[in-house]
Amino acid sequence: MRAFFAVLLLTVSPLAALAQTAPPAETPPAARTEPVPQAKPADPQATSPQATSPQPKSPDAAATAGEPDRAKRLDALFAALKVAPTQESAKSIADRIDIALTPSGSETVDLLMSRAAIATQAKDYDLAVQLLDGILVVDPNHLDAWNRRATVFYLQQDYADALADLRQVVAREPRHYAAWMGIALIAKDLGDEKRALEAIRKARDIYPQFEQAENMEETLSLSVEGRPI
Repeated sequence: MRAFFAVLLLTVSPLAALAQTAPPAETPPAARTEPVPQAKPADPQATSPQATSPQPKSPDAAATAGEPDRAKRLDALFAALKVAPTQESAKSIADRIDIALTPSGSETVDLLMSRAAIATQAKDYDLAVQLLDGILVVDPNHLDAWNRRATVFYLQQDYADALADLRQVVAREPRHYAAWMGIALIAKDLGDEKRALEAIRKARDIYPQFEQAENMEETLSLSVEGRPI
């Protein structure tokens, strides 16, 4: 059970964009022989580095500018996930959603996330929580940090804090099927099968081809609602 919950962690593989610059076109021979008109003296202010050099955008401004595109991409992916005809096609879409949900835009945050993952694997849970705490101070909307800290709390059998963190995830992204799955697992462990069934059905409503969620829903529905007559 714990191993399966840990698999639900959302991870991201950074994608590098490649850009090619075309070589400048050769000047036509005729242009070389024509007299060049006398240019007016350049305005020192207009040619100063401050006037001509574009000012770099701050990371926050760049992230804000990219939010509408990211939101549209997520909307399209979640819509496709809901109608995916097979588990294989759904898994491919889910992988793309995982990537779209987790970018931080910060090398420092990415480094802390990596160290938190290593600490969790080494079962140094206190260090993992400390690192994830630091990330959430810098970026309170980092879904993966909330989700991973919930996993660490779960591994420590601190179900109250794990549930609280998962609630933070679904409050920020209600379509986070992995968080709903985590809520279902914890509720089931606590003996609250009715709440577990409600959570697992939310996960399946978002991701109908989620095989593990389907199996869990079947088991819980029998326990909570009994066999249909």
